Amino acid sequence: ACARMPIRLASRLRAAEEDGRLPAVRAYHRIDGPGSSLDLREFQQATWRLPEPARLGGSLRLEAALDPSMPWSRRLPRTVALTIDTGTVVRAEPFDEDAIAVRSVEYDSEVSGRTGAIPATRDNWLLKIVEAFDLSGVRFVLRNLVEGTHSSGLGGSATAATGTALLANHLADRPLDAPQLVGLASRMETEFGVSLTGTQEQSNVLFGGVVDYLWCPWGEPGVPGSGYGSSIRTTLVGEDGYDELERRMAIVHTGRHRASSDTNAAWVGALGDPERLPAIGHKLDAAYAYREALRTRDWPGVAEAIRAYRATRTELCADYMAGADELHTVAGTIGGAVFPLGAGGGGGVLVYHEDPEGLDAIRERVGDAYREIDFGLRARGHELVNLPLM
Repeated sequence: ACARMPIRLASRLRAAEEDGRLPAVRAYHRIDGPGSSLDLREFQQATWRLPEPARLGGSLRLEAALDPSMPWSRRLPRTVALTIDTGTVVRAEPFDEDAIAVRSVEYDSEVSGRTGAIPATRDNWLLKIVEAFDLSGVRFVLRNLVEGTHSSGLGGSATAATGTALLANHLADRPLDAPQLVGLASRMETEFGVSLTGTQEQSNVLFGGVVDYLWCPWGEPGVPGSGYGSSIRTTLVGEDGYDELERRMAIVHTGRHRASSDTNAAWVGALGDPERLPAIGHKLDAAYAYREALRTRDWPGVAEAIRAYRATRTELCADYMAGADELHTVAGTIGGAVFPLGAGGGGGVLVYHEDPEGLDAIRERVGDAYREIDFGLRARGHELVNLPLM
């Protein structure tokens, strides 16, 4: 039998390097909010119920087009993600002909190995994503677009994984579609023990914008799909509304760091406690309220949804607000709302006020106590550079 040959890239990448055209993907972060953690696999599966339109044989996408408020989805798992212009650039460089490597500039680390002989260990999780596409002769180099944004609750590890998967998919002539890439990046990160992650950050990189993701853990009913990674997506705010939304939001870093897996484990643990299940229902309600407030530009309603969801998350995980308590108090006295991003404790906190002048007042009150992370909203979750590879 003939030995299987991987897709050899070294010579093509050397030629691209000489031309100054090395391929890359810019993968962008997201701001989450009410609905965060509902994208975790356990939450998707535990809270999903067959919607009324599907039970009657209808199309969920058609129902969404007929009535953008989607009232039948109120008690289904969803997350709203807002794409921002921080993130990670993943670039492909030539490497040893029969091997692959992944280098992180921020963490000053590199792992490598021979294609087909990469140990399945936590340190090799990104390397295993590259190997899954049967590539060789390539090094993937990851660098943050904005210095100091790792461990900021912006979904950095998932963004890195999805950017890596996207670039590898393009170098392999795109064998996987978008939901499959979402599922691949999510499962690799979770099951190699890097973090307990869902599908919102990965979906954000694939699709981008200010989008409501209605999760379909087994694929959309009546439509052949790939299962985990599938979603019904609705744009809530178009590019013409970005400035209006940006003026009401800020991201600050508390200076504290905590692994997202710790708090995500607390959210998942609540699913096994019957006394806490009503709180899960409150999360679903608040996520829908947040979606509708953004869609209809109900700026006070956005604040109320953030407060409601944050209160429920704090009930389910006492440590959720750790590091953001003082900021919460200051913002509350001015009528604002705060929301620790990601699983909570990652350092990044969303500060929201329905009135832009109120947000400026919060900034003045906190002064230099926190580092603000500048951002702008983006309509796309990623950009391709020098692709396809010639």
